[in-house]
Amino acid sequence: MASHIVGYPRMGPKRELKFALESFWDKKSSAEDLQKVAADLRSAIWKQMADAGIKYIPSNTFSYYDQVLDATSMLGAVPPRYGWNGGEIRFDTYFSMARGNASVPAMEMTKWFDTNYHFIVPELGPDVNFSYASHKAVDEYKEAKSLGVDTVPVLVGPVSYLLLSKPAKGVEKTFSLLSLLPKILPIYKEVISELKAAGASWIQFDEPTLVLDLDSHQLQAFTAAYADLESALSGLNVLIDTYFADLTTEAYKTLVGLKGVTAYGLDLVRGTQTIDLVKAGFPEGKYLFAGVVDGRNIWANDLASSLSTLQRLEDIVGKDKLVVSTSCSLLHTAVDLVNETKLDDEIKSWLAFAAQKVVEVNALAKALAGQKDEAFFAANAAAQASRKSSPRVTNEAVQKAAAALKGSDHRRATNVSARLDAQQKKLNLPVLPTTTIGSFPQTLELRRVRREFKANKISEDNYIKAIKEEIKKVVDLQEELDIDVLVHGEPERNDMVEYFGEQLSGFAFTVNGWVQSYGSRCVKPPIIYGDVSRPKPMTVFWSSTAQSMTQRPMKGMLTGPVTILNWSFVRNDQPRFETCYQIALAIKDEVEDLEKAGINVIQIDEAALREGLPLQKSEHAFYLKWAVHSFRITNCGVQDTTQVCISPYSFHFSYSLLSHH
Repeated sequence: MASHIVGYPRMGPKRELKFALESFWDKKSSAEDLQKVAADLRSAIWKQMADAGIKYIPSNTFSYYDQVLDATSMLGAVPPRYGWNGGEIRFDTYFSMARGNASVPAMEMTKWFDTNYHFIVPELGPDVNFSYASHKAVDEYKEAKSLGVDTVPVLVGPVSYLLLSKPAKGVEKTFSLLSLLPKILPIYKEVISELKAAGASWIQFDEPTLVLDLDSHQLQAFTAAYADLESALSGLNVLIDTYFADLTTEAYKTLVGLKGVTAYGLDLVRGTQTIDLVKAGFPEGKYLFAGVVDGRNIWANDLASSLSTLQRLEDIVGKDKLVVSTSCSLLHTAVDLVNETKLDDEIKSWLAFAAQKVVEVNALAKALAGQKDEAFFAANAAAQASRKSSPRVTNEAVQKAAAALKGSDHRRATNVSARLDAQQKKLNLPVLPTTTIGSFPQTLELRRVRREFKANKISEDNYIKAIKEEIKKVVDLQEELDIDVLVHGEPERNDMVEYFGEQLSGFAFTVNGWVQSYGSRCVKPPIIYGDVSRPKPMTVFWSSTAQSMTQRPMKGMLTGPVTILNWSFVRNDQPRFETCYQIALAIKDEVEDLEKAGINVIQIDEAALREGLPLQKSEHAFYLKWAVHSFRITNCGVQDTTQVCISPYSFHFSYSLLSHH
């Protein structure tokens, strides 16, 4: 039985690529130095998978910045403002597209589906002269082969590439990006030809847009593209990989009807209904790459459950046609649990980072082949049982409070106009009051103070004194500028989610659990492993301290429950909305304590509302419903005179959310 990994994190176990990139950008190291770090990382990843027994090992999933930008480079689709004159695209052009330079801005960056990863959006139009301008896919295949590892080269599929693009500046918004298919397919054919000549026997096309709500014209583009590529792909085994959600019935029919395709990769973790499509009909003689190991979370796989699923699939597709895989690229999870020295053994036993997920995939494949590692499966079963029964996971008081929520708990008792009148009498603000969004710049000195306090190098008294001095500067500046509603600047906070998670029960934190957000930017999401509660006030001391420095209203600043949820690794043993309601109840306690302390304006930041929006429109209403309910829970208990506002930043559904509140 075979095993497969869709993709793997690029940054390295301790962010080696991040530091190499930033050193190169700062002109502290050479291009050769950067390339050496990258080559070492690739070699280590390939060797790790080969040693683990993975059969289908991906190549060309490494990137210096972003895989979609790599595809743009491969196609020579460089916007004219970067002054590229043809030839192989080098670092100067590549990083200018990613980051901009002294003369021109970077290309747009946006969310990769509903993940916290960002990709560089291609800018296309009818006048783009596509050319084969980056041989990275072929070079990396050859590089792996020279190391004795035969890999599956991975390309962003041609249709997904176009559907993820946008019309370039000056191009009509109505321009059909799919009309460019005949122009980019010849480049794909060149790449395919070179890969075949280099000895590749498999090729993987990532076509994740198949999980979106696509119309018949868009679905037809997949059929047309792979029909055009069929002769070029002759002699190769072709895998089309989809991920992040269920396929619609029409998308599934399109996928399994593509010409020249050998195998289909399906996300069976988030695509909970897709397995029913497979049961209803799977093409004879084709391979199913079954994504049963979660590529987007850090929980250990329930191996017994996954094995049962695989055995059912085996009866449908055939024993020799089933391949065990990850649900998507492991890019979206942390790298290696072995580097976590501060997590206790119990919590660590519940987790699996990318390196551990590789082992899980192969263990499942071996079990299907009759070579089950009984000790490994027994340890996994024990960890699953431990997690279900641990008192650290379940808090009866929290469960009761969440279960007791009723419709009335989601709304304040009086209407908006009455509350606004009461708030105006209390706050006496002008018709159009001024404020700021919240945080002020964190200086190197401020970060040093926080770092030294955390390391016990300065006393708590000295730390509090330093933070108070910073708050006083911020308050004085705002009064000098005649701001109406002040903020304290948040000098005591490290990260808008981590700061609160560290003070809430049910959260754990890693040392090296970094995940790439974009380029060299990495984040370290908290882990929500249990029921969430607030043992004690989190922000009241600093907000009331700041209020004592001014006669003007001082805002209490909180991160909202939906943002805390969406920027964390969330427990997978209960629905996400239930965890969100628990966080909302904890924030509710904080809101009410702020009010008791004399804080009458409270801002709840929901910067990540959009991140949780499901990929398929049929699921939007349910998400928006519980997101709105979560916010209402946070402030349903305060007095009419207290103003609580949601700050959704750049969320395009913010008006509909606010209008419901």
